[in-house]
Amino acid sequence: MRDFDASPEPTGVAKPKTGKGRAKREAQALQYCVQKHDATRLHYDFRLELEGTLKSWAIPKGPCLDPKVKRLAVHVEDHPLDYATFEGTIPEGHYGAGEVIVWDRGIWTPTGDPIESYRKGRLKFELQGEKLAGQWNLVRTHIPGKQEQWFLIKHQDSSARPETEYDIVKELPNSVLSDRTIIPKLRGKGKAKKPGESPTPVSHASRTAQQGHRAALFEKLSPELATLVETSPKSDDWRYEIKFDGYRMLARIDHGTVKLLTRNGHDWTAKLPHQAKALSKLGLETAWLDGEIVIPDDNGVPDFQLLQNAFDAGKSAGIVYYLFDLPYLNGFDLREVPVETRRDALRQLLAENTDSMLRFSDDFEESPDALLNSACSMQMEGLIGKRSGSPYVSRRSDDWIKLKCSKRHEFVVVGYSDPKGSRNGFGALLLGLNKEDGNELRFAGKVGTGFTESTLKTILAQLRPLVTDACPVENPPTGSDARGIHWLEPNLLAEVSYAEMTKDGVVRHAVFRGLRADKPPKEITEEKAQPAPETHTGKSSSSNRAPKKAADQSRIRITHPDRIIDTSSGTTKMQLAQYYAEVSPWLLPHLVDRPVALVRAPEGIGGELFFQKNAEKLSIPGITAIPKAEAGKAAMVINNAEALVGAVQMSTIELHSWNATTADLNLPDRFVLDLDPDPALPWKSMVEATQLTLTVLDELGLRAFLKTSGGKGIHLVVPLTPGDSWHDVKDFSQGIVKYMAKLIPEKFVAILGPKNRVGRIFIDYLRNSKGATTVNAYAARARPGLAVSVPIYRDEILELKGANVWNIHNLHERLTELGTDDPWADFPVTAQRITQEMREMLGIR
Repeated sequence: MRDFDASPEPTGVAKPKTGKGRAKREAQALQYCVQKHDATRLHYDFRLELEGTLKSWAIPKGPCLDPKVKRLAVHVEDHPLDYATFEGTIPEGHYGAGEVIVWDRGIWTPTGDPIESYRKGRLKFELQGEKLAGQWNLVRTHIPGKQEQWFLIKHQDSSARPETEYDIVKELPNSVLSDRTIIPKLRGKGKAKKPGESPTPVSHASRTAQQGHRAALFEKLSPELATLVETSPKSDDWRYEIKFDGYRMLARIDHGTVKLLTRNGHDWTAKLPHQAKALSKLGLETAWLDGEIVIPDDNGVPDFQLLQNAFDAGKSAGIVYYLFDLPYLNGFDLREVPVETRRDALRQLLAENTDSMLRFSDDFEESPDALLNSACSMQMEGLIGKRSGSPYVSRRSDDWIKLKCSKRHEFVVVGYSDPKGSRNGFGALLLGLNKEDGNELRFAGKVGTGFTESTLKTILAQLRPLVTDACPVENPPTGSDARGIHWLEPNLLAEVSYAEMTKDGVVRHAVFRGLRADKPPKEITEEKAQPAPETHTGKSSSSNRAPKKAADQSRIRITHPDRIIDTSSGTTKMQLAQYYAEVSPWLLPHLVDRPVALVRAPEGIGGELFFQKNAEKLSIPGITAIPKAEAGKAAMVINNAEALVGAVQMSTIELHSWNATTADLNLPDRFVLDLDPDPALPWKSMVEATQLTLTVLDELGLRAFLKTSGGKGIHLVVPLTPGDSWHDVKDFSQGIVKYMAKLIPEKFVAILGPKNRVGRIFIDYLRNSKGATTVNAYAARARPGLAVSVPIYRDEILELKGANVWNIHNLHERLTELGTDDPWADFPVTAQRITQEMREMLGIR
C-alpha cells in the first residue's frame, strides 16, 4: 500500500549490519505512540508495541480523558517499530497522504497477558506518556464493517477528567518531539496543478534554495544585526535598501503553521493575525523569513508612532511586513548562500503575491550618498547596506551596515517627572543607558516633547505600576533637576531622536518617537558609529565568527571537504571542521589538559566507528602525547583549536575526555552521573529523574552542572577539588546511584544491562573509573543529525524537548543568545570535596 521510495515513512525493513559486532535491539519497555495524521480526514493513530510491531488503531476524534466517553478506534494494519517517532509529510498520491506528527509517546504496561488479551479483543493497560497517563481499555465491538471496530475508554482514576471540563486534543495540539503542529487542510476546494503548467515562483525559489545544504527546520533563529557606520564604504560590493522605522520581525513557517517572532524570540503571532494569514498563503512548506513591520503615514513614509498606536489599539490590519531575507526554505539552510542569491529567491517567492501586507524590500544600485540624501529628504530613517557575497549570521556583523539620517536611539525609561502648568500626565521621561557590560545604568537625560494628550495618558498608565523608591541609575540628577522625580523599575524602552549627546552622555533637544517592546532593556547601550568596513575580497571574513573569538580553521588543510559524513542532514566534512573551529572558544576550556579519546568515522557515521585513545599513526598538528601513559588509557591531549580541527581532518566526530587533568592523572577533579533511560520512556521521565538526582546532590551539599548528552540522556557533572583517589570517587558516585535505586526503585536502577533498565533509568557511574571517558561539552555525536552535548542552566531542563535539540547546524543560535553568559561559568571556581558526612548520609562505610 505504500511506496517507500517516494514516501519518507520508515520501512521497518532490517538494515544491513555494518562494522563489527553491531548490538541487537536492546530489551526495553513496551512503547506506545499517538500520531496526529491529517490524511483524508484529520484523525489520531493509536499504536501499541506488541510482538515486534506496532498494533494500530485509527481514532477519528482522538483520546478522551472522560471515562464516560467511548472513542471509536478502527483497527488498521500493523506498523514497524521505527514508525513510533515518524513525523513528516506523506506525498500526495500515496496512501495516507498528509501531515504526521507525534502527538504523544511513552510506555505502556499491560494488565495480564497482552497477546492473549489482544486476541480476545479486550486489552487493559496503563500509559505513562508525555500527555496520557493512568489506566485505559481497548475493547473490540461487534459492529459490522470492513475493519474491526474497537472502543478506547479511559478508566476512572486520578488522571481522568470530564470532557466538558478539559478536552486534551484541543488543549495540547502540538507534537511532543518538536514544535510542529497541524493546521487542518482545506478539503474539496483545492485545484491540483495540471501537467505541463508553468512552475510557480515557489518552485523557482526552491531550485535556488538548493544551493544551500539540506537541514531540518531550526526551532529558533536570531537575526543578523547591522553595524552603525560613519560613512559608506568606498567599494562597489554593496547593495542598499531603505532603513525602515518599525519592528524587526522574523517569520517561521512549518507546514501551514506561521509564527511571527521578535528579534529576541517573543511570539507576536497573536498580535499580527492578518500578516500571519498572508504568509500562510505563500504556499511554503517550511521557511524562515526576515523583515520589518511598519505603518506608512499619508505620504507612504514609515511612522514608528503610528505603529505603536496600532499595537496599543489592537489593530494590526494596516501593518505592512517588508521582507528582505530568506535564511531557510523548504528543507534547505540558506545561511551560507550569498545574500544576493537569498534575496533573489525571496523576490521570486513574492512575485505573484497580491496581498499588500507583504512587500519585498527592494535594493538600489545608485551611489549610497545620493540614496541617503533622497531618503533623508523624504524624512526616512536612513539606509541599510549589505555586502555582496556575504552569509547570514545571527549576530551584529560588519557585512550589514546602517547609515542614519538623524541621531536616534533607544533608551531605558528610568523615571518620570511631575507635570507643570496646564500639562497633564507627566512632565518628561527620564532616560538611561546601560554601560557596555550591561550591569549598571547611567542617567542619559530627559525627553519632554513629542507627546500628545492621548499618549501622555496611556504612557502614564504604564509607568505607575513600575514606581519604586530605589534609584536605578548610578548618576542621578541633583539639585533642582531632582525635584518631582518618580523612579521606575527599568522595564520600558523609549525610541528618541535628538540633536546631540554631550561628553557626559546626556541627550539634548530630545523628541519622543514611541515606546517599544521588542528588545530587552539589558541590551540597550550607547551605539557608536564605526568607521566604514574595509573592502574584502571573496567571502566575508565575518562568516566564521562566533560569540567568542572563534578559531581560524583555514590553516588546516581539509582533504575531501565535500564528503558527506551524515546522509540524514547532508553534512560535509568541511562543515564539521567549521563547527569545531567556531565552537572552540566554548569547547576548549573543558578539554584543555584532559586526556582525550576520539571517535573516528572514516566512512561517515553510517560506517564503522573507531574509538581511539592513543595518538599513534595520527598525524594531527598540535596534538600532545602524554608521556608514560598507561597501556590502554587515553594518551593524548588537545589544547588548541589547530589540533581540534586537525582531529576532524583525521575523520574524528566525537571527543571523550577524562575526569582528571595532566596536573595529576591519579586525582580526579570531577565525577559524572550519566542518566541513561530506557529508550521507550517519555522525555518527562528524564526531566523528573534529573530533578530528583539534583535534589539528592543538593542534600549532600554538592553543586552539579548539567549538559545534554546529545543522545537520549542528561549528564550531571560534579566538580571536585582534587584529593580523593579514583577508587574513592567511583565508590562515592556508586553510592549515590545505589541510594537512589533503593529510594525510588520504580524509576532508577543501579545495575548495568538493558534487561535491568526496562521502564527505568540507569544512572551510569562507571564513567568515574580511571581511564573512563565522557563525551566532552560541545562535542558532536556520531549519530544521524550530528547532535551536540550542550551545557545548560539548571532550570532549562524544564524547557527542553529532548537531549538532542542542538546540533552542529543550530548551536550557534544558542551561543548567540547566551552572548557573554555561560551556564558553566562557575564550574572552574567551584571548590568542593567529598566528606565523611556525605558518605555516611549515603550509607557508605
